[in-house]
Amino acid sequence: MNIIEFYKKCRQCPRKCGVNRVVECPTVRIETTSLGFCREPADLRIAFAGLHFGEEPLVTVFGGSGTIFFTGCTLRCAFCQNYQISQDGFGRIVDKAEFVDICLKLQAAGAENINLVTGSHHIPKIAEFLRAARDTGVTIPFCWNSSAYESVEMLKLLEGLVTIWLPDLKTLDSAFSKKLFAAPDYPEAATEAIKWMIEKNPLEISEIPEPPNAKPAEWAEPGEPRDKMLSGVIIRHLFMPGHFAETADVLGWLKENADGKAIISLMNQYTPVPFEENAAQLDARKKSLSSIENRLVTTEEDNDIRDLIEAYDFEYLFYQELTDDTSWLPDFRRPQPFSNKLATPIWHCQHKL
Repeated sequence: MNIIEFYKKCRQCPRKCGVNRVVECPTVRIETTSLGFCREPADLRIAFAGLHFGEEPLVTVFGGSGTIFFTGCTLRCAFCQNYQISQDGFGRIVDKAEFVDICLKLQAAGAENINLVTGSHHIPKIAEFLRAARDTGVTIPFCWNSSAYESVEMLKLLEGLVTIWLPDLKTLDSAFSKKLFAAPDYPEAATEAIKWMIEKNPLEISEIPEPPNAKPAEWAEPGEPRDKMLSGVIIRHLFMPGHFAETADVLGWLKENADGKAIISLMNQYTPVPFEENAAQLDARKKSLSSIENRLVTTEEDNDIRDLIEAYDFEYLFYQELTDDTSWLPDFRRPQPFSNKLATPIWHCQHKL
């Protein structure tokens, strides 16, 4: 099937909006009923690309993960730290040639992989672009970083191209996902997608010796080799303050369905975001956020989570140290959206780097 056919009556994500996305896309967001939930037409837009050192150690390794942040999203998470690009349309059109050039620049800068962030609404076009990148000399692994709110039918287009998968498993509660993500069917869609990822991508981890002038890492000893994921799945779950039961349910599902077959990454970094939007947008967001406690995780909650982790005894699990540092929150309008410690910019939609 011609790639553009996937966009003429779009059913790419579980929402199956059925809209015709083959319309002209300006460089700024427009309000139009011809677009679906993701608000993105057939043109692929990107906001930022760079080396990211804040991902899991298996993905960051020495050189950092070569992240590419796409504009738009199939969810509308009320607390999204990337709301500028996922919901407010920040980014610009990139064609196949420029996408390939970005991948080559990330590889030349030492990236361990090409980390494709939130591309679920553009899988057919991204798959086409990835094949072009391979043909043009990109040899490092491709990594799919998503909410897991996607259909297996579309994910199959990435088979043989993507070998590393970083899906979220946000919740198993449909009422909770309806309030916070505008997707009551999220649990069903995400668990089906994750099961497929695990089945198709067995874990393959290789030990890599430290190269000269390697960037220091708080989690690694200087001079020591580090593990690098070549294939497999890392399933992420973000603990929501005040909602221990949701995390317990998710960990129970992961123990039964993923332990020993995938890596678990449990995150405690929930952070209130200082949203800069109009009054109507902020009011809608406030209503959605009322279903959780919009605050940092407490020491008591962190201790409870650690007890739960110990009880489940996962074969391979990452868990963050609790911190009240919020400096990692990105601002994609800047040429360096992150702190210099977390990222090295390579490409930006509005700034020449």
